[in-house]
Amino acid sequence: MPASTTARSARLGLRATPEQETVLRRAADVAHKSLTDFILDAAYQAAEQTLLDQRLFMVSGIQYQALLEMLDRPESDNPGLTNLFSRRPVWSEK
Repeated sequence: MPASTTARSARLGLRATPEQETVLRRAADVAHKSLTDFILDAAYQAAEQTLLDQRLFMVSGIQYQALLEMLDRPESDNPGLTNLFSRRPVWSEK
């Protein structure tokens, strides 16, 4: 979650089972965070990922037409991508 000097002013409330609370508190302790910070950080990350994973994008007619024109253009060489895809991934190197 982005660091901010702005004080938190919005209030969120939630209810959890005793088991959920226990797990959340233990995880917060392991992460050396307060329960509030732990839950807020996890929820914020999940929310960002959900928004990034959207597959439906609403655009104006002009933007849609521009996208179609871009997709219809013939492909062109991209030396940077060729170089990138020719390398072994870092995680596969030992």
